[in-house]
Parts: sequence; C-alpha cells; structure tokens
Amino acid sequence: MESSDIGEKLRHEIGAESVSSVTYSRERRVFIEMSHLCLRAAVAFLKNNGFSQLCAITGSQTDDKLIELLYHFDKAGSLFTLRVQLPEKECSITTISDIIPGALLYEREIHDLYGIDFSGHPSLQKLVLPDEWNDQSFPLKN
Repeated sequence: MESSDIGEKLRHEIGAESVSSVTYSRERRVFIEMSHLCLRAAVAFLKNNGFSQLCAITGSQTDDKLIELLYHFDKAGSLFTLRVQLPEKECSITTISDIIPGALLYEREIHDLYGIDFSGHPSLQKLVLPDEWNDQSFPLKN
C-alpha cells in the first residue's frame, strides 16, 4: 500500500469523525491528527499494514495547556506520525505496548516527564528520573 493511500484508508477504518486532518508534508511523510480515543485502533491498523516499527513517541505541552503526543512509525523509509492531544486535566491514554511492545520504554519516559498515565501499561516505574523524585512534579509539564 502506498504511503499516500494509507492516510485515507486509516480515516475510513477508524471513522472520518475521529480524524481531524491528514497531511502529506512531502513524499512518504504522512501526519494524521486524530482523537486519542481511537489511538489503539489506528496503531493496530498501521501494524497490520506493515508499519510495525515504532521509531519514537514524543510529547510536548502546547500554549493552551494541551499535552500533545506524536507516535512515529516507519515502513521502508515511509514515515507516518499519529498526533493526539490530551487536555491537561485528563492526562490518561491507553497503552499501545500490547500491540507494539517497543512502546514500553517510550511510555515510561513520557509518564516520567509529563505525568501521562498509560492505562493498562504493565509497569510505569521511573525510567529517566531518580527513584526519589516527587511523583507530583513533572519536569516538562508547566
């Protein structure tokens, strides 16, 4: 399947109302902005279509206090990014580590730095912060 087709097929698979935008920034580079409620379905779809290599999960806090998570996938040089936003007060999302085991460490890191709860994660123990770090203080969250 061509990377130019995958965005539209994903939109059809998880429902057009769950996808805010599909952007093709350049050849073989796709961004999907979507509801966090459909993340697991989108990840399963990507994995079933050969995007099984999770390159990274990155996080940031926007000016309007939303936490944005970017899930970066690769398939033979085609890069696909899922972008979800979480309201500051609702810092929880379901883990994808049972679908993509490589997500385990990325989710632990984001939990440490932003306080995001990845529900269903097998062990959200500290990864980058010292054990004695205050559990209510997150270095990258304002």
